[in-house]
Amino acid sequence: MQFKANPLGHPPAFRRRRSINWLTLGFTYAFMYMARYNLSFANKALSDTYGWDKTEVGAIITAALTLYGLSALFNGPLADRIGGRKAMLIGSIGACVFNVLFGLGAYFHFLGTGPLMLGYFATVWALNNYFQSFSALSLIKVNSGWFHIRERGVFSAIFGSMIQSGRALIFFLGGIIVAILPWQWVFFIPAATVALMSGMTYLFVRDKPEDAGLQPLDTADATSDYTGTVDFRFVVKRVFTNPVTLTIAGAEFCTGFVRHGFEQWFPRFMQEAQGLQLDSALFQKGALAVVLAGIAGAFLAGTVSDWFFQSRRTPVAFVGYALQIAALSVVWLSRDLTLIIAAFMVNSMAISMVHSMLSGTASMDFGGQKAAATAAGLFDGMQYIGGAAVGVGMGWLLDTFGWGVWGPSMIGFSLIGASLMLFLWNAKPSRAATH
Repeated sequence: MQFKANPLGHPPAFRRRRSINWLTLGFTYAFMYMARYNLSFANKALSDTYGWDKTEVGAIITAALTLYGLSALFNGPLADRIGGRKAMLIGSIGACVFNVLFGLGAYFHFLGTGPLMLGYFATVWALNNYFQSFSALSLIKVNSGWFHIRERGVFSAIFGSMIQSGRALIFFLGGIIVAILPWQWVFFIPAATVALMSGMTYLFVRDKPEDAGLQPLDTADATSDYTGTVDFRFVVKRVFTNPVTLTIAGAEFCTGFVRHGFEQWFPRFMQEAQGLQLDSALFQKGALAVVLAGIAGAFLAGTVSDWFFQSRRTPVAFVGYALQIAALSVVWLSRDLTLIIAAFMVNSMAISMVHSMLSGTASMDFGGQKAAATAAGLFDGMQYIGGAAVGVGMGWLLDTFGWGVWGPSMIGFSLIGASLMLFLWNAKPSRAATH
């Protein structure tokens, strides 16, 4: 017999066990963020050490984001099959190993400073991103079994803030680490934190309430009533033939270009275009403000989605895209550093609003508990494939035209994303047929 609880009135034992589950899972994902966004703080150091231009450093970014995007498409069905807990363990252990290997590249002088060394770093960072691709899928897969559809928006906001805490740590510590230690330590330190959280995940995370000795929860999502065979064919058909999920995937491609165009290059923008050192007080305050704005965006999006839009995610994503357009226009046209930092904050908040609503929440709603990881893989994969263009592509643009092209290069993608959200303004999941 299924437990049909009011989503706001779960028994105390359920709430306690779920808290242990999502806190552990959330912090594991947060520290994996540290081990993913640390490369942006070594961006200029790699150029200085090996004499590479932005296009060459961008090749590392493109290789990594391309493999992440393609892997997410295939790892989603795998995570639906093996469960989110196992998938998160695979991802976190792999991320730890390849962050260590990237840092060790600093000592492989026999590779020289040319194509062999560049190929080593690109390969290792791509493999780190392969394992990183399990993280979002795993978190969403596990949460889809623990959260009712009516509470997912708010709890996605909480998760969004936890994830942003990992980004906050690397944004705060990354510049300091690179300033006072050799650049390779910006990879070694995050690897150690991920190793610790891998052990915590093994001990405390469970895929579903019944795996923790509790009654099952009816999540009231797109597949919660489905009792037929859940295999590769089912999850792929459920996600890849749905016009709503395919439209969201198109929007997430646009999100990826804007998100990674901003996050992979803004530390170097501050260094070169604004003349700030990464360990300067102004950069530290600006980076912290960017992260805090991202946290605020996740909370705002989740709360407004559940309480104002009746658990519809796309209207909130539309607002996020509109704010991106406004913020990036300021970055493009303004020469005032204070205004630019304020625009960075708005852009970070807007990116977080879109990301938490589409990859973080709509994937659970429209994929449902039984296909959540597959939907997340499609959305997250398309986001990273879109982001892959900001490696070599953005590096070439910056080498050729300078930093003046950075802001406008991202605006068009926000416009497309906003337009797609208008088509899905009233979209909500319908239940799968019960077999």
